[in-house]
Amino acid sequence: MSSEDSNPAAVPTPCQDVQGDGRWLSLHNRFVSNSKDKEPDVLFVGDSLVQLLHQFEVWRQLFSPLHSLNFGVGGDATQHVLWRLGNGELDHISPKVVVLWVGTNNHGHTPEQICGGILAITQLISNKLPHAYTIILGLLPRGENPNPLRTRNARVNELLQEAVTSIPQASYLSVDCSFVQSDGRISHQDMYDYLHLTPQAYQKVCRPLHAAIKRLLDKPNEN
Repeated sequence: MSSEDSNPAAVPTPCQDVQGDGRWLSLHNRFVSNSKDKEPDVLFVGDSLVQLLHQFEVWRQLFSPLHSLNFGVGGDATQHVLWRLGNGELDHISPKVVVLWVGTNNHGHTPEQICGGILAITQLISNKLPHAYTIILGLLPRGENPNPLRTRNARVNELLQEAVTSIPQASYLSVDCSFVQSDGRISHQDMYDYLHLTPQAYQKVCRPLHAAIKRLLDKPNEN
């Protein structure tokens, strides 16, 4: 517990309402309310890359048929997701698969801290949903040209890949899809603002993710 206390990325923290409209807490309360009426087989949790996925055709094409629920919030870092999941969002549902995609917004945190925050979320999911399987998606590169955040995210992925091998009921999935070109640049046709994905890039990311989820859902119950 002391190691988590010393890691700000692994301490459950509500998002500060810097804009003053209370949207973050309103979204959280809506998720808690929604969960009481739904019986999802798949739960997506994370930041804007999860939240925006819901708006694209790929969601309706691949994930809606799997009875999926989307608990993505733009701007969330690991500590915010930890707080949300620990405060009601998992209390009324029993998904078979949880897709976790968060960490790129952990500005000011080291790769080790970010990895620790993601692992803390994975542990919380395991505690609250002992029969669920968690797919941890790797962080994407960001920025048109090479930059320190790209290096940080790549290091987080290295740490996650190694750490997740020892965690039962969890696995790491790289969804990079070669977004960085040979000259080191990222195309606006893949990331329109060099962070968020275009519809065609979501298709690249989601096809292998959909296949991984389907394999888990189609596995016979061993309990």
